[in-house]
Amino acid sequence: MRLFHLSDLHIGLKLVNHDLREDQEAILSQIVEMAAEEKPDTVLIAGDLYDRAVPSADAAEVFDHFISALAAAVPEAEIMMISGNHDSAARINVYRSILSHQRVHMIGMPPQTPDERIEQVVLTDSFGRVHFYLMPFVRPSMVRGVIGTNEDGSQFSYDETVRRLLAREEIDRSERNVLVSHQFYLPRGTDPEQIERMDSEIRTVGNIDAVYADVLEPFDYAALGHIHKPMKVGADRFRYCGTPLACSVSEAGQQKGVIEADLGEKGNLSIRVLPLRPLHQVRVLEGCLEEVLARPSEDYVTVTLTDPADLNVIDMQDRLRTAFPNLLEIRRKTLRGPLSAEAPAEAAELDPMALCDAFLGGMDGPDRALLTDVMNTVRT
Repeated sequence: MRLFHLSDLHIGLKLVNHDLREDQEAILSQIVEMAAEEKPDTVLIAGDLYDRAVPSADAAEVFDHFISALAAAVPEAEIMMISGNHDSAARINVYRSILSHQRVHMIGMPPQTPDERIEQVVLTDSFGRVHFYLMPFVRPSMVRGVIGTNEDGSQFSYDETVRRLLAREEIDRSERNVLVSHQFYLPRGTDPEQIERMDSEIRTVGNIDAVYADVLEPFDYAALGHIHKPMKVGADRFRYCGTPLACSVSEAGQQKGVIEADLGEKGNLSIRVLPLRPLHQVRVLEGCLEEVLARPSEDYVTVTLTDPADLNVIDMQDRLRTAFPNLLEIRRKTLRGPLSAEAPAEAAELDPMALCDAFLGGMDGPDRALLTDVMNTVRT
């Protein structure tokens, strides 16, 4: 059985105020063409369909055209998708039952009552059945009525929440099982701070959303979303495919692609990445003004100027915008010190909690827990 794995479409995204509709339509068209050529049995989209919980009419139109074209390109395939942390779970869940009869499974909400289970789709090939478990992005507060709470009434951690949800499923490990999930998974024993994250990702204070990847062991393949850089999570079969299109300058130079996974008989899995070609690359150029101007481009470009002398600001901007029609931003690298002793340069590297600690002079346990909860609520 052939699977296409993609995620984090972020339709409606703006890159430093640049509208990416044309770029997103081009990359989604490539995915449709790939599907028509490779003929996957199922297409898995692991969350963050949109960039905002309430997408614009333009974003909804782009998504509609994409799913319609995809369904036409591979009419026999099952299209399965879940909501991510950028999506509105309730909106993605609309028409869930009706769409399932059209080979489109659009799952926005995790189980809401003790009687409900994670949405499961079962397909069959010459080797038997494949069970697809579609688990949308989950916050502990979303499922406390399903899995309960700690003895003191506090909600479980993200890690414990995901474990309890999966433990409720009767997973037959003698058959093939695939999980589609949108969470921050990492190998057990790994420091979350050591995982490279992109600027376009929403991160929680203290990485409280981390889930250890040993919970994925029952699955023959885990199609993961949320991390924007392609990466494995321990085992080769647990994969983040990354965004199909760069969503931030921090993704400059990354090769984007669609993961194609072929499930043979139990224990037999082959994986390859089908590369995507963006309409415009995201690039970072550094050098003095004249050196940078010698490399004109229509790509999305961030320029860092290293000229030691001050430049004519208006002339500099005009010349750069002529050379780079899709200029994202202009930065200056100088040897000048920080603006004030109270705002050291290192402050830019501190996370929000560290900045609060520095400002407030330290906090005890209850105060820290309260501030962490407030900051994560605001950020999400």
